[in-house]
Order: sequence, then C-alpha cells, then structure tokens
Amino acid sequence: MNKKNFRRFYIFSLIGVVIVSAYPIYMGVKVIAEMVKNGAVPIESYPKYVIPYTPIAITLILGVMLIPLFQRLSEKLSFLFGAVFSIGIFFVAERLMETKILVLAQEAVFLESWQMGLCYVPPEQFETRTWEAVDVLLGGYSPAFKLHFYLISVVLIISLLNCFYGFAKMIRYENYKRKKALILQSITSLAFLGMCIWACFTSFYRTGELTVSAVSAVLMAVFFALLGVTMGILVGSFTLGKKSTLSILLPTAISVLTTLAMYIGEMILLSGNLYRFGEGFFFNGLTGLVLAPADLLIILISGVVTAFICKTVNRSKSSVK
Repeated sequence: MNKKNFRRFYIFSLIGVVIVSAYPIYMGVKVIAEMVKNGAVPIESYPKYVIPYTPIAITLILGVMLIPLFQRLSEKLSFLFGAVFSIGIFFVAERLMETKILVLAQEAVFLESWQMGLCYVPPEQFETRTWEAVDVLLGGYSPAFKLHFYLISVVLIISLLNCFYGFAKMIRYENYKRKKALILQSITSLAFLGMCIWACFTSFYRTGELTVSAVSAVLMAVFFALLGVTMGILVGSFTLGKKSTLSILLPTAISVLTTLAMYIGEMILLSGNLYRFGEGFFFNGLTGLVLAPADLLIILISGVVTAFICKTVNRSKSSVK
C-alpha cells in the first residue's frame, strides 16, 4: 500500500477540484446573496447556468473529499459509495436551488422554469427572439424537460468521480489493471465537460428554430455521441478482462441507450419534436418515429466508438498477460 503517493494524489486532487469549482461556487454565493438582499435575483445579475454547475461543483468537492472514508469502508465498493452519496448531494442541492431561488424578469419565476428557457437558445437571446408555433414554450413549463438536464449532470459527476476514485485506488493499492481505461475515461470526461461549458454559453449557436445551422448540427451531434461514449467507457472500465458480452457488448449497449435517452429528453423538451440538422430525407423524422436517419446514425456512432475503444483496451490488457 503506497500511502505517501496516495496522500499526495488526494491533496492535489482536492485542491484542483476546489480551484476548478471556484467560479460555480461563486455563482451560487452571488445568487444566495441576491436572494437575501432582494428576495429575488434580478435578470441582469443572474449568473449563467448557476444550475446545474453550482450543485455539480459542491457534489464533486464533497465526493473527492470523502475518498479516504469510502475506501476505508470498502476497497471494492468505494466508488459505488462515493457515486451514490454524490448523486444524492447533487439532487438535494439542485432541488433547493430550483425551488427556493426566484429570477426577476418581467415577473418573478422559480429558477427551474427560468432555466428551461435557457436550454433552447443562449441566455442573451431569450427575450428577443421570435418563437415558432411548434416551439417548446407553447406547452408551457413541464418538469419532464429535466430528464436530459439531469442525465447530463449525473454522467458528468460519475464519470469524473470514476477518474478520481479509480486513480486513487490504483495508487493506494498499486493495482494498475484499469490504468488505460481510466486515462480514456479522463479524456472523454474532460472533453464532455468542455462541451457542456461551451454549450452553456452558446447553446451551440442555436437560434431557437428547429432546423439548426451546419455548425450547430455538428457540435450537437458530437455532444450527443460523446455523452454516450463517456458513459460507455465508464461501464467498460469495470468490465475489463471479462467475457466479450460484458467487456464490449454491455458498455456498447449502455452507450447507445444513454445517447437514446438524451434524444428522448430533447423530444420531451421540444414537445415531441427534435432539432433538425438539415433538410431532406436523411434529416427528417421517419414515419411513425420522430428520430431521423441522421439521429439513428449518431446513436449508432456512439455505440461503435465505445465498442472499438473497449475492444482495443481489452486486447491490450490480454497482450500484457
């Protein structure tokens, strides 16, 4: 057991998470201060995407802070304990902010319904654009829109925690069998986090219309597929060395289902519609199915990429043996 290297990794990880989380925490403090002072947050003082990033930041700090405790409870189940605890903290913090914070625009509205509007277009365009007849707000606010909102948050939390807990376990117990998988998980998790932040400040350049530009289409496609791949690799990091059914097919299936769930969330958000990446048969919904061939291809790509990565990692692990 390498206690010295583990202690160093733990301290630097915790410091790193706190530094990276400084701005989301600042946003949360600013919002709470405005609520105490004014009873609501004026629109001009509203920090973009205080949810879910303030709850995510709180969750990651606590999750990383408690690594030694959960490892002491169980070497094998430390990540499971950490993930369950962290997801619980996230939903508590998220719901408190959603239901207690008011945003003051033309009238005071709870943060969760205000946040719904920011899913369609960048915040600065929210009040100025002209909505289509089929637009999402036609049906009014629905809590169901948060399916994909929560899905993204949970994948971010558990994929990042998998990296911290995985490397902590690897260093502490000097077991390096998951090293390559954890490196790949780190790459996909950070890439996905980067795209989430990009989307927050740009909404990937959507204007609110259902047919998006080519740039927006490419970014959204990559985002959807990367979500699935990130989740698939997470599962694959725990099935290394198992039979192909578990080590390749299971992560692939999870990747496909996660990407599909994201599409379902978008469909709920858009009142039964989906953003279209172009015109013509390839981009139009199939008869009896909202998904277009382009959407099915993106879902398939997430699975193929996951399968390729898992197969490569498992092959390299076998060759080491």
